[in-house]
Amino acid sequence: MLLWTFSVLLCALSVAFAKSRGISGRHVLRQTQTNGLQDIVTWDEYSFMINGERIALFGGEIHPYRMPVQSLHLDVFQKVKALGFNAVSFYIFWGILEPKRGELSFEGFRDLQPFFDAAMEAGIYLIARPGPYINAETTGGGFPGWGTSVSGLWRTSNSSYVDAYQNYIKTVGSKIAENQITNGGPVILVQAENEYSGWQEPYSEDFVYESRLLEDLRAAGIVVPITTNDAWPGGHYLEVDVYGYDSYPNGFDCAHPNTWLSDAVPEYFFGAHEGFNPEDLNAVYEFQGGAIDGWGGAGYANCAVLTGPEFERVFYKNEFAMSTTMLSLYMLYGGTNWGGIGMPGVYTSYDYGSAIAEDRTLREKYYEIKLQANFWAVSPAYLTSRPMNIFASQAAFTGNNALKTTQTLDAVGNQTGFYVVRQTDASTNAIQTYQLTVPTSAGELIIPQLEGNLTLSGKDSKIHVVDYQAGSTTLLYSTGEIMTWATIDGRDIILIYGNEGEIHETAFKFNTSTVPSASVVSGSGTIKQKANGNSLVIQYKTTGQTVVAIGSKALLYILDRDNAYEFWVLHPPSAGPFAHFSTENPIIIKGGYLMRSVFISGDTLSVTGDLNQTVSSLEIIAPAASSKVVKFNGKPIHTGKTAYGTLKTTQVIATLPSVTLPNLSSLKWKTADSLPEITSQYSDESWTVANRTITVNLLGVEVTANLSASLYGYHTGNTLWRGHFNASGSETGITLDVWGGLAFGYSIWLDSDFLGSWEGDASHSTFEGTFDFPRVLVAGSSHVITVLQDHMGLEENWASAGEQFKTPRGIVNFEFLGSNTTKVDVWKVTGNLGGEDYVDKTRGALNEGGLFAERQGWHLPGFDDSHWDTGSPTVGISQAGVQFYRTEFNLNVPSGVDYPIAIAVSNTTTGVHFRSQFYVNGYQFGKYVNHIGPQTIFSVPQGILNYQGSNTLAVSLWAADPTGAELESLNLQFTAKVDSVMPPVVNVPMPNWTPRVGAY
Repeated sequence: MLLWTFSVLLCALSVAFAKSRGISGRHVLRQTQTNGLQDIVTWDEYSFMINGERIALFGGEIHPYRMPVQSLHLDVFQKVKALGFNAVSFYIFWGILEPKRGELSFEGFRDLQPFFDAAMEAGIYLIARPGPYINAETTGGGFPGWGTSVSGLWRTSNSSYVDAYQNYIKTVGSKIAENQITNGGPVILVQAENEYSGWQEPYSEDFVYESRLLEDLRAAGIVVPITTNDAWPGGHYLEVDVYGYDSYPNGFDCAHPNTWLSDAVPEYFFGAHEGFNPEDLNAVYEFQGGAIDGWGGAGYANCAVLTGPEFERVFYKNEFAMSTTMLSLYMLYGGTNWGGIGMPGVYTSYDYGSAIAEDRTLREKYYEIKLQANFWAVSPAYLTSRPMNIFASQAAFTGNNALKTTQTLDAVGNQTGFYVVRQTDASTNAIQTYQLTVPTSAGELIIPQLEGNLTLSGKDSKIHVVDYQAGSTTLLYSTGEIMTWATIDGRDIILIYGNEGEIHETAFKFNTSTVPSASVVSGSGTIKQKANGNSLVIQYKTTGQTVVAIGSKALLYILDRDNAYEFWVLHPPSAGPFAHFSTENPIIIKGGYLMRSVFISGDTLSVTGDLNQTVSSLEIIAPAASSKVVKFNGKPIHTGKTAYGTLKTTQVIATLPSVTLPNLSSLKWKTADSLPEITSQYSDESWTVANRTITVNLLGVEVTANLSASLYGYHTGNTLWRGHFNASGSETGITLDVWGGLAFGYSIWLDSDFLGSWEGDASHSTFEGTFDFPRVLVAGSSHVITVLQDHMGLEENWASAGEQFKTPRGIVNFEFLGSNTTKVDVWKVTGNLGGEDYVDKTRGALNEGGLFAERQGWHLPGFDDSHWDTGSPTVGISQAGVQFYRTEFNLNVPSGVDYPIAIAVSNTTTGVHFRSQFYVNGYQFGKYVNHIGPQTIFSVPQGILNYQGSNTLAVSLWAADPTGAELESLNLQFTAKVDSVMPPVVNVPMPNWTPRVGAY
């Protein structure tokens, strides 16, 4: 993922960059379609091939580490499959696997095998992206925290960096290798590095590093093609097998989701690709599937609008126009930045406005992509196509300067044409009318032929086809867009759609002079028709659903967009280990929230799917011999035949049982102080002495950072510092320059006296504050400065050869006011208990920070809080400090449903600043900063929540103001209710509290 703070600038610069480079580039023409190591995954200038068969790879990004419930991977993969996609790209997070140098862990949620297995079971190919650097809005960009203390420039051939990644690449590479398609697994591509496209001056592209990383991946057993994703078509890292690039053309301004730049749609991509690697296919390994939102942002609901159905119709179809036969959307399912996974620019949710939301529900944009993905899947002519008029598309084929039309032709079959029409001004909402003048096998035609004009709304795009083959049926042309087609029982079933009420034409071409007529066999729509030589032209409006018989050999479904959304194309599994990858024998079903799978056994057709409401019926288009008996979710269902021969079921009832969630405000809460460090009785004897020294040159600024938490093995969460000094008697205060990342904050105490806080905001990652002492200190008296700071994650390191991820997290500078002789005798620091030798091996190194409660394990189930006081986070505390709260509740959510649950908070009290973290059964699944936001709904997946049993909820409350703070409300809520046959969910390991040796 392109570093989000630079992305808009890079999008703008990339056009100029590409033009400045022209279409020249450093590349070596390959003589074969393989890398010479295997012959299963091959490629040429048009597409990838698997076992010799061309394939359009259409998929999206999913990160296993952002969904720690391993049993939920299959649910998400099945939704990807039902979408019509066939591939998933995924990052692997080095820092979470090797939190201590030399000690890699694949325990629990870190185990990659369940992810591989789920992809195999669903029938999804995988593109592995192990880095070592991944970016991904992940702390350190995926680098381990211990790397901040490793000298030398990272992402270069520097020996210290190469030595650092060797163990990781060797180990994780071997696990990927075991799951390559050559070994019967789903992995078909492996990416080296990530957006290796920009360098800290004065450095430039390190070709030695590029070659070394390729050698290391091969040495680990990788034999499938190795790829890379340039941050734009810039010609970097061309040594890989199949070069490709990224694009985020609509930017990330979620606060203005309906505002597009007039020239936002990139048209130069194919030309740039031809300049760099014309011997390969045009591959876009990351294309915008949503948008990142940061602290203080507009919220992911807005990001979903920014990149919603309108965006998909314009920008994805433009990629179609560029003959992009490998397209991966970032993100397809975002997941959650639970624990300390995120970098400072992101909050807990990583929903991303994706087609599949954080709680695994389906947005409207999911259904829009489904239309396009299914079209790709049945359009083999596209796989050998070429755009013919890039940079000359304005007014082309329409004569209308307000429109651009890209002509994309099958360069091998020399017959089928795809005409992608869009608005010249991408930002407009105006409606344009036009006629399309195109060459066809019947000569040049002006379309519509019968009467009237075609229309194109603002922020819309259409794909018109010419000489398109759908089974034995030839469409001379169609302005109605094709969703899919299938030949079932000798009849071609063709689904065509458009916006509600639009006029469209479809012409059928026949090999005989006898042209059959068209007749409406279902629906209230009307058609106009005319025989023209050996073709039949029909004109219609896309309203509702109208079914038209074209003679006896073809059936045309004319649909408006909403009706088209309801159709699903599923494939029964074939035989063998890759049974679920079959694209043969399609079954088309209309209806339901989600259709997951079909199976055929003799004359019985078994369908599985989810419902979010009762549906009047399902329509099933399947071979008659294999659908005499129809089962839905294992139960026989009555069917009857429609007038045109398809099956229609009776009403299918959604079972959505009523479930009452616990009222958190009525539960018994227990509470204890989580900041004993400011009391005179507290001893920091077991803390780490902060006496290391290191100097880094960060963006031209020399920083002495001996008070940087990472130097002492503390890489996440809240960090505490204690400075012991003897007063001179003239001190009046202290100035602190603290660095913590965007939206961080800190509070400071002199002994037990609260001095103040930097509450934080969305734009500062460092802050120098001055704090007055409340009294005159007695000369020679001993005192302690205690600083509690938030650690928002390590910076990413997008610019190679830079050291951004080594940016300190701690006290960069301090100075006593009124005295230039006062010295701190010793600084001490603590973070999560054990640092890199973290205690909770199950929940991982990034789940806990340095709060006293976390070090003691108070957030874990089973801790005995019976001696604590009674108190609720909605009552809160009346002074600055940290309070900790615990409660328990039972859930009884029945099986057979998918009822995602979230923690919901609100706080409308003005002028109050606080930070809270939410721990569910020991897993930190929420970080709330009330005055920054925007997140107030924290999704917690089933499996972290025990849906049929006891749960422990713990809350930390850090009040940054002297008057204290409280949560105005704290509730559990369902975010959706679905009658579901999702795979069974297995709870993650939730080990109970045990005494922590050495806890302090």
